[in-house]
Amino acid sequence: MTSRLTSISIDATNPRVVADFWCAVLGWHVIEEDDEGIGIGPLDGAWPAIEVFAVPEGKSVKNRLHFDLRADGVSTALELERLLALGARRTDIGQGSDVSWVVLADPEGNEFCLLSRSVADLKNQG
Repeated sequence: MTSRLTSISIDATNPRVVADFWCAVLGWHVIEEDDEGIGIGPLDGAWPAIEVFAVPEGKSVKNRLHFDLRADGVSTALELERLLALGARRTDIGQGSDVSWVVLADPEGNEFCLLSRSVADLKNQG
């Protein structure tokens, strides 16, 4: 027997803003909501989901866990433009200027990366 990853939790001072951001980024929707937080997930009900929980304090240090994204259906450059338009911002966590990915942050400063190769690039390798 093994365990199964069912959800990833994000703390937020404003769960609605963070949940809406990740829904727009991933094409997901709200699957549940209560006073403690908001659950979002893919339209097909697949796992894992993301749970955004309300906390009183803001983010203060670099995340020890983050998401890595790849553009799917568009170029990486176009996906970067879309993410920035949705409210992501570039952030510096000490990465060098020669890295092949872009480090971004969500509206509450949680870091994530947009990798240089798209999903199509990976499929075309095989």
